[in-house]
Amino acid sequence: MNTDAADIKAIEQVVATVERTQRAKDAEGFLALFHPDALWTTGHGKVLLGFDAIAEFTRAVLPGAVWDGDVTYEAVHIQFLRPDVAAVKVRQVYHSAEGDTEGAPLCVMTRQDDGRWLLHACQNTEVQTG
Repeated sequence: MNTDAADIKAIEQVVATVERTQRAKDAEGFLALFHPDALWTTGHGKVLLGFDAIAEFTRAVLPGAVWDGDVTYEAVHIQFLRPDVAAVKVRQVYHSAEGDTEGAPLCVMTRQDDGRWLLHACQNTEVQTG
């Protein structure tokens, strides 16, 4: 499939914005990245259907999160399913003095009519060591 370098850059920018908003514990900035019909399954298996459920969870959890905010996100693989739909594999690492904790989110992103890419369906999975 022919992929546009601008789309890849835009998708990588969404992932960078996820990192920035998670570090800042910025719930509203994070929520701005979601499609209105999004669904999300957290790293611990909580299923959130629709923007309202995602927003309620995020606003309750993110601002008071106990981690120190040092987290990195990297888009490690982008697979275009259609020109306006991409599956994005992300490497997520929370850094702490006790050691790193890794997640492996998979996000299906959709390009909107205005050209923006939004998170549409995401599944986060905690990476177990050992």
